[in-house]
Amino acid sequence: MSGKVRRIPVLVMVLALLVLSSAGVGAAAEQPSVKLSKSQAGTGGSITVSGDGWRARALLMILICGQSVPSRGVTGGTNSCANADGRAVTTDTEGRFSRKLPVAEPPVPCPCVVHVATVQGVKAEADAIFQVAGHAVEPLPAEPSGGRLSVLTDTRLEGSSGLLTWFGAPPARTLVFTVGNVGTSAVKNPVFQVGTSHGVFAPQWQEQQWRGTIQPGRKARIELPVELTGGAHGGYTVSLKYGGKVLAEQPWGVGRPWGVTLFWVLVCLVVPAALFRAGMAVVDHVRPRRAGGLRGGRRGLRMPELALRLPGLPGLPGTKSSSAQPPPSASTLPWFTPDADPGTAGRLSAPHDDNPTSPATPTRKGPP
Repeated sequence: MSGKVRRIPVLVMVLALLVLSSAGVGAAAEQPSVKLSKSQAGTGGSITVSGDGWRARALLMILICGQSVPSRGVTGGTNSCANADGRAVTTDTEGRFSRKLPVAEPPVPCPCVVHVATVQGVKAEADAIFQVAGHAVEPLPAEPSGGRLSVLTDTRLEGSSGLLTWFGAPPARTLVFTVGNVGTSAVKNPVFQVGTSHGVFAPQWQEQQWRGTIQPGRKARIELPVELTGGAHGGYTVSLKYGGKVLAEQPWGVGRPWGVTLFWVLVCLVVPAALFRAGMAVVDHVRPRRAGGLRGGRRGLRMPELALRLPGLPGLPGTKSSSAQPPPSASTLPWFTPDADPGTAGRLSAPHDDNPTSPATPTRKGPP
């Protein structure tokens, strides 16, 4: 019985060691790495950068940065890198990549590294020591003694966009993170640098001071406001820097201000319609008037004129019956009168009573 009891702790220890070793192997396999074809090259040449252990189908940025070592990272951020000569690469399905990189001098002296970092998604980075031949070399700045701050939890952006942001107002969020003082002295009123970058461009930094004191071994929750320019949209990255070192980065997807698009569509529809109405009103106002108070070249027929032109219609005021003969026209031809018509003389059987000046004419007979 005692032998069985002794074997149980041994089995538990063996299982624990197997679990820890497998976890260590998994963590080592997931750690991204960078390899260089050359450790030194001059300006104008090129090297081949390869890597393994990255996320599948991840977009990476490859840069040559100065004043950096793998143990401390890129102390000056991307401002100390040759950004214009950087290259982008996408990993394959197994997390590997290989890319040729031109050698360029960074804006600060060496020691230099080839810095590889993810552009979007979960932050991952790796460095490899590289020497730019002919470039100045200076020692790294000494780390500040005393209090040192380190980010303990993942940073996050809190807040939401309102209705005004939908119409182009500047998007705003609050960067929330927790830092701990891992140094030997207190840190009072620390000054952080918050930067925003769009795509692969370098961030624009702004200094923000947090009021308070963080004692050694203590932690504090810090909130810093972040604001973009009006009408900004797309993928942004919010970076946090303290003491010349980037502590954290947080992606931020900003939606398109569709209210601005709707506004311009309405402007393109309403303004031409209003101009057309105003132009038509001006044309109608300046158009000359004709007789009868009518504008333009057309003249409508009034009711009395229509009645005079249609004398055969009975029942209209100011018109005669269809049996009545119209009065003789004043525009009769000068050589023709009703009495001089030879065709009507033979058919008259009675004297014309309506003409008092003409004598009575008997009815003619045929030849004897």
